[in-house]
Amino acid sequence: MRLPATTMTLLAGLAWSFAAAAEDAPDYAGTTLIGDWNGARSALWQSGVALEAGLKLDSLRNRGGLMDGGQTVTHLELKLRADLQKLLGWNNAVAYVNTDTDGGAGINARRTGSLMGVSNIEVPVQTTRLFHAWVQKGFIDDRLSVLVGIYPIDSEFFTMDSAATLVHPAYGTPADLALTNAPSVFNNAAFGIRGKLLSADRELYAMGALMDGIPNDPARPKATAIRFAKGDGAFVIGELGWMPLETGHTFEPIDPSRVRPTPELVAHEKYGGLSKYAIGFWRYGNRVPDQLDVDADGNPLQRRSQGGYVLAERSLFSLGGETNRDVTAFGRYTFSSGHSTSIDRMWNLGLRVRGPLASRPDDSIALGWTRGRLAPKWRAVQAAAGTDTVAAEEAVEITWRVAITQWFQVQPNVQHVRHPGGAAATRNATLIGARIELAF
Repeated sequence: MRLPATTMTLLAGLAWSFAAAAEDAPDYAGTTLIGDWNGARSALWQSGVALEAGLKLDSLRNRGGLMDGGQTVTHLELKLRADLQKLLGWNNAVAYVNTDTDGGAGINARRTGSLMGVSNIEVPVQTTRLFHAWVQKGFIDDRLSVLVGIYPIDSEFFTMDSAATLVHPAYGTPADLALTNAPSVFNNAAFGIRGKLLSADRELYAMGALMDGIPNDPARPKATAIRFAKGDGAFVIGELGWMPLETGHTFEPIDPSRVRPTPELVAHEKYGGLSKYAIGFWRYGNRVPDQLDVDADGNPLQRRSQGGYVLAERSLFSLGGETNRDVTAFGRYTFSSGHSTSIDRMWNLGLRVRGPLASRPDDSIALGWTRGRLAPKWRAVQAAAGTDTVAAEEAVEITWRVAITQWFQVQPNVQHVRHPGGAAATRNATLIGARIELAF
C-alpha cells in the first residue's frame, strides 16, 4: 500500500466534488495555531476533506527507579479524514489516514523502569509510520459500520474518555494486554476488520475486531508493513456497552477518526456528561511459550494468551450548577491468563474535574490510581533467578491541564510509582514535569 497514491486519489475526488451540503465547519481560526488558511481549510472540510496536526511533548524528571534524571519524549501526528460520500458519492463511507512520528529518549526505559510505563507517548523505537489507514462504510442509518484497514484497537476498545487527560499509559491500553506479544495499539497498528452495531436510540452498542496477530514486521521495527507471515495468527476482541446519556445524539460520529469536531459536537461534548459501562474479551489465535511450565522434554509449553475487562465511567455532579463544569469518576478492572506476561491483573480508579475554577472552564484536573498485579508465574521465574519480587506495581498520578488558548495547553504532572519493575530492592520513583500540547 502506498500512502501517496491514496492521498492523491482522495484529493482527485475533491477536485470534482461540489455537491456537499452546507454545514458549519470546525473553528480552525480559533482552535488551531496555523488557522484556517484564509478559508481554505473550511472549504476543504465542506468538500469532504479534514486536515489536522498535533504535537505533544512530555518532559519529566525521575527520581528513584533505575536512575535519577530527566528525559523528553515527543509525539507528532498528521491526520487526513475524507468523507467519501461527498468526494465519490459512496454513501455513509469515510477514509482516514494518520501518521505518527515519535521521538526522544525514553524516560521509563532509561530512568524509571516501570512495567506499566510512565508516559503514553513513549515508544521503544523512534519512528515515523502509519497508525491508521482504513475505510469505513455505514449501514442501517449509520447504526452498523464496518471498517477495514490498518486500525489500532485502542482507538475504540476499552477506552475511558474521563481518563484521557492522564499521562500514564495504563489508563489507555491495560498493561496486561500491552505486555503480550503484539497487540494492535499505539504506536504499532495491525491490519484487520472491525464491526460495530448501535441500538436505535444509540444507548447500546456491540463491536468486535479481527486483527493480524503480529502488527507490521518485527524485523523492521521502524517500517509500516501489511504482512501476514506464518505463525502470526490472529487477534480477536469484542466489547458490549451501554451509554445511557447518549440517547438521541444521532449526530455523534461512529468512526474513530477523532478529527477536529464540528460546533454541534463541541457543544455536546462540552455540555453533556459521560456515562459508559462496558465489558470486553480478547484472545490470540497463535501460541507463545509459557514462561514457567514445560513439557516432559523440558521445553516450554505453548499457550494462547487471552483476557478481558469491565469498565465504568459516570459524571457525578456539576460544579456551581454549570453543565460544562463537572466531576466524573472512572474505574476499570482487567485480567489475562498471565502465561507469558509480567502482569496478569490491573485496576484503574480515578476522577476528572472539568472547569475546576469558574474562571477556567476549559481546564481539567485528573487524579488516577492504577495497580498491576505481578503474574504468579513471572514471580516464580524471578525467584528462581534469585530476585525477590513484590505482589504488585502501583502508580498514583495527578495532573492539571491548563488551557492557555484553545490550541495550546500546558499540563503539569506528578506521578509516584511504587516498586517499579516489580523487584523488591528497586527504589520507589517520583516523576515531576509537564506535557505541552499544540494543535495546528
